[in-house]
Amino acid sequence: MSTVSTVNGGISFWYADHGTPVPREPLPGDTTTDVCIVGGGYTGLWTAYYLKKAVPFLNITVLEAKFCGYGASGRNGGWLYNGIAGRDRYAKLHGHDAAVRLQKAMNDTVDEVVRVAAEENIDADIHQGGVLEVAYTPAQLARLKDFHSVEIAFGETGRVLRGARETAERIRVTGAVGSSWTPHGARLHPVKLVKGLADAVEALGVTIHESTPVTEIKPKHAHTPYGTVRAPYILRCTEGFTANLKGQKRTWLPMNSSMIATEPLPKSVWDTIGWDGRETLGDMAHAYMYAQRTADDRIALGGRGVPYRFGSGTDNDGRTQPATIEALREILVRFFPTTAGARIDHAWSGVLGVPRDWCATVTLDRSTGLGWAGGYVGSGVATTNLAARTLRDLIQQDSGQSGPTDLTTLPWVNHKVRRWEPEPFRWIGVHGMYAAYRTADRRELTSAEATTDPIAKAADRLAGRH
Repeated sequence: MSTVSTVNGGISFWYADHGTPVPREPLPGDTTTDVCIVGGGYTGLWTAYYLKKAVPFLNITVLEAKFCGYGASGRNGGWLYNGIAGRDRYAKLHGHDAAVRLQKAMNDTVDEVVRVAAEENIDADIHQGGVLEVAYTPAQLARLKDFHSVEIAFGETGRVLRGARETAERIRVTGAVGSSWTPHGARLHPVKLVKGLADAVEALGVTIHESTPVTEIKPKHAHTPYGTVRAPYILRCTEGFTANLKGQKRTWLPMNSSMIATEPLPKSVWDTIGWDGRETLGDMAHAYMYAQRTADDRIALGGRGVPYRFGSGTDNDGRTQPATIEALREILVRFFPTTAGARIDHAWSGVLGVPRDWCATVTLDRSTGLGWAGGYVGSGVATTNLAARTLRDLIQQDSGQSGPTDLTTLPWVNHKVRRWEPEPFRWIGVHGMYAAYRTADRRELTSAEATTDPIAKAADRLAGRH
């Protein structure tokens, strides 16, 4: 497989495929509004959408540093699925039933995104094929079975456990010994969704200013180089770029994730792979992969490369290290050997937000009017929608327009978490954790033991994930 002609960076393949937008006008100067949303990704745009639909007379302003979808919303793997970061911890803190309510809300969220996309005529290449997660070692199979049982216990409906033969009937992953499939998932084109959503929000009367970086958020104030926006509610929807804001360096860690996309693959290759259901595909490795079969018959596949930049740094254009491209190519070929001769057309990276306890949260501080949502740990394509509807309900409750709702009482609302350690401990910890996960994955590949490698268990404890 050649990577000589690979486009490296340029934000993402999704933008190369659909075109980079011309940014909207920046903030022209000081202004006032009812709600100021900082960040023009999925969280910010969904929040603007639902607030404006619920209260049409609200003046809502979205401020975006580059252009809508420049961050994770335009670089992700296109997994619209029902996973949510922190559910197990919320079960421990608030009880099993509360976590079940959260999970059921996520199940419904997949259908909600599909519904709104259809209603707003957003063609985002959505295909509801569900999510297939495979195991290809004895240890992974044991984890898969445990995972499957836990998901059912948290209210999953329609989930199916498959053996090696049944898995191959869906997708022929070399060496796969089992899989778990849920119907609560869909493949989509991330940029088509975010562009369509931005257009829909603007059509409702929301003001979007792009090329307008917010440098600091204070109660009722969002400061930019072009002026200050004053509003009763200031909502931080910046996910992996949160560390760029003054005072937020250790709030959420910007975790790096990388992807590759092949050239369109011929029918002869697809005949060997299957994948006719176009499920999103993942595995049970500790340093896991995620993939989709795109609408134009490429494989877009992602995983961890360099997981974290010192000082919570973020990239500008998504450029990816050659070693990471090669590592992702090796995963691709190991899963699907008939892709060995295919060209890698594009490689890119982006950051996602990781709280110290790995729990996604939605918060509105009623004393200051400051709100935020994020920390999705890689499952934000759907979670952003649930977060936005929750922020809508919290603001309506705070302003006296409604009382508590099913969403405002979910266990992730107003969850508090401590900050990340200062450098260099943050860098050492994250790089040590992923080095341990990769070592554990290599050891499990050659082991007949049906137990998780102890190195991975130690890494989980280091990360605070369990």
